[in-house]
Amino acid sequence: MHESKFDEFVTIVKKLRAECPWDKEQTNDSIKAATLEEAYEVVESIDNKDYDELKNELGDLLFHILFHSIIAEENNKFNLTDVIESIKSKLIRRHPHVFGSVKITGVEDVKKNWEVIKLSEGRKSILDGVPIRLPSLHRAFRLQEKASKVGFDWEKKEDVWKKVIEEIDEMHLSEKEESKEQLENEIGDVFFAFVNYARFIGINPENALRKSNEKFIARFKYIENKINESGRQINESDLTEMDRFWNESKSKLGNQ
Repeated sequence: MHESKFDEFVTIVKKLRAECPWDKEQTNDSIKAATLEEAYEVVESIDNKDYDELKNELGDLLFHILFHSIIAEENNKFNLTDVIESIKSKLIRRHPHVFGSVKITGVEDVKKNWEVIKLSEGRKSILDGVPIRLPSLHRAFRLQEKASKVGFDWEKKEDVWKKVIEEIDEMHLSEKEESKEQLENEIGDVFFAFVNYARFIGINPENALRKSNEKFIARFKYIENKINESGRQINESDLTEMDRFWNESKSKLGNQ
């Protein structure tokens, strides 16, 4: 990227901030939800392997990074240069095997060093830094992943699966106690254990569930379309018919 192009981009965003009534009113807090949405749209374009869209979505996310920085600068918090210096220093500090003399034998050493370096930066726990507002499924994955990097992990997948079964059994037992709070706790433990199993065998559960969601949407829309073809709405159908179209969608759509 030519520096002049980036400078031009900065000038445009600053002009928007100064002259657009809507942009002038925004705060870091007011646009945080939109920032999160842009990040998810980046992920969606990657999942769709749509690189034209990815280019556009990365631009939207870059706009948010710059916009947040400009707002912060106006409030004497930090500026874009501070943001760049911060990430530059962090990358150098956390990669001593690249920018220093630390010797490593592979990727696992890099992961372990990364967590140890974070602790030396002032974090009190290995688990600090996992955002509390992450989707709960992904947060569970990241918590388990971080713990595993310092050796707190199962030795073989069979033991992890036994833990899943154990938690499912405890969930069923809690159903008999008629305590919704206890059942909720046990269901949470089942999810947590299953996320851990997915992590252990190399599957990101957030990605897996997102694909299953899209599969469900495609198959349900197939049911709706088939019923609509007969001049009816889906609420005019019954479970037997919907099940028939659901099974039909599996062969027609496959795993999409």
